[in-house]
Amino acid sequence: MKLSRSKRHAGFTIIEFTIAMAVTSVALAATVLAFTNATQANQNVALREDVADNMRAGLNLMEQDLIQTGTGIPTGGISIPAAGPNGACTTGYSNITRPLLNATTVFPHCNVVLPAIEPGYQLGPPVTAPDATSLVNTDIVTMMYQDNSLNLGQYPIYLPVGSGAPGNNGGCAGSISATGASAQFDANCVVSPSPSGATINAGDLIMFSNANGNALVYVTSVAWPTVFFNANDPFALNQTGLPSGTLIQLQNAGGTYPPTTAERVTMITYYLDNVSVAGHVELIRRINFNAGQTVGDTIEDLHFTYNFNDGIAVNETSVPAGYSENQIRSINVYVGGRSDTVYTQSGKYIRSTTQTQISLRSMAYANAFP
Repeated sequence: MKLSRSKRHAGFTIIEFTIAMAVTSVALAATVLAFTNATQANQNVALREDVADNMRAGLNLMEQDLIQTGTGIPTGGISIPAAGPNGACTTGYSNITRPLLNATTVFPHCNVVLPAIEPGYQLGPPVTAPDATSLVNTDIVTMMYQDNSLNLGQYPIYLPVGSGAPGNNGGCAGSISATGASAQFDANCVVSPSPSGATINAGDLIMFSNANGNALVYVTSVAWPTVFFNANDPFALNQTGLPSGTLIQLQNAGGTYPPTTAERVTMITYYLDNVSVAGHVELIRRINFNAGQTVGDTIEDLHFTYNFNDGIAVNETSVPAGYSENQIRSINVYVGGRSDTVYTQSGKYIRSTTQTQISLRSMAYANAFP
């Protein structure tokens, strides 16, 4: 039996094939478009989350530091070396050096005390993003609080025998040199390392306090239990020859020291670094004059404003005339960030900003009726 001609030549016609190809192309195009949209949407979300995470990480640390600002710091600040007769501000006056990115500056001209918080309006670098979005100079901020991890201040450095201290025969046999260049602790009264493992190290800041006032020094070396404060430190704090703000001014008339306590102080400065890594901006947290720690990437805007205790001076970029840093009660933090790479669909960076207000708890209470 022979097959019919139509049976022998069964298959798609050219019209059917064309229609099938068209339908397949449309379905494939729709699939590719859906996949592309999903990929772009995923990239958009990922970039925005990265920006938010970077800003959040930096803000969280900054908030923790600001909340502690002023803890254990004298209300009026810590005395610092001042040049000129009797510490007066004169021509050629040079204050102590302030940590800053790739430059040298000093704390405010003519300050004779170092406050718990110091604004730094437009002292940071101007940040220009790769897509040429230029910003004005960013800000920096410096803050201080007491570090109790060593418990240095539990006993005065020297206590006479029989005072009940855990040192030699119930006293503390520590001393401060007459030149103010070193201090020797009684290892029985101040244990190092502490139970938490903390030790005094070169680069630390130590505040000494007694009935004659207070002074801040920079630790240049340690041969425990002796700690040294040699000259030419990076802050220029160890200027023992100046007439105020040094350990010498804490002495009695005869060159001896009244009961004197010591506390380690942590100074923290926040600023943006657009130099260390080419084309990359980082939010830096710097302790004293030690190397800075990156706490946020691609942060391209950092600004602070300050609210003072009278409720009138608010959103100030610096300390207005008639006010002091010790009257700052809260700080407004403005942070802007961008994605590390461009968003494929737009060819531009993803940007976001955030702001928060932080109360300086240790500085927030003032006697309105002195």
